Amino acid sequence: MTQNLSDASQITVEGQPDSTPNVVDGVAFARLYGEPLFRMPSDLYIPPDALEVFLEAFEGPLDLLLYLIRKQNFNILDIPMAQVTLQYLEYVDQIRITNLELAAEYLLMAAMLIEIKSRMLLPSRKTDSDEAEDPRAELVRRLLEYEQMKLASREINELPQLGRDFVRTQIYIEQSIVTRWPEVDVVDLQSAWADVIKRAKLTQHHIISREELSVREHMTGILRRLQSARFVEFAELFDPARGVPVLVVNFIALLELAKETLIEITQAEPFAPIYVRLAYSPS
Repeated sequence: MTQNLSDASQITVEGQPDSTPNVVDGVAFARLYGEPLFRMPSDLYIPPDALEVFLEAFEGPLDLLLYLIRKQNFNILDIPMAQVTLQYLEYVDQIRITNLELAAEYLLMAAMLIEIKSRMLLPSRKTDSDEAEDPRAELVRRLLEYEQMKLASREINELPQLGRDFVRTQIYIEQSIVTRWPEVDVVDLQSAWADVIKRAKLTQHHIISREELSVREHMTGILRRLQSARFVEFAELFDPARGVPVLVVNFIALLELAKETLIEITQAEPFAPIYVRLAYSPS
């Protein structure tokens, strides 16, 4: 079809004028030499062999042989040459019809199979070890090696493509960095001020004043207190209103008097009140 489609208004299909528009409106399903096509051409010719469907694709003669053996569960170490050779030749006859160049490689393997088959019909020749030489040995070796390589290539093909077929490219683009200061709103100021107040409350000043307390002075005071009374209860010797430091010094003075045996600390019975009195001195 060599006619320019710009004159599409003059083309007739089945006796009717063609309604192909001259302006591309975006609904054309194909283009021919830059011109849009809005309907299938009536004189379109499709060759008979334009479409071929291959149910099984083989990479060579060994691949075909291995397929025939594995599909029928034949023992690869004991190949039935007659049956396999017949199936192989049937496949070669099919590909010779369409592709002679492809069939040449398969014909070479076919000749090898026929040779092996004919050698198996002849009487076996014994070697020095008194074992008959198998004509299929070389073919079996090649098939096993091919199968190992095929399995290895299948495992390699299952590996991730990244790093095997292609690598990820990283490009560093240097750009000028513009400093952008964050905007401060009322909420941010309130939060910052609350944090300052919180830290200010944690900082406090303690003024410690030094008070001179004399143990001897408190010892004299306890002796004077005991001279006016025969027994004084232990708690009455302490004045909590004067503070903890005074109470501690007063207690130390009491212990010093007991150590010097100037006073006696007594108790009538267990859990009874503790009393303090002056130590008894015989006249």
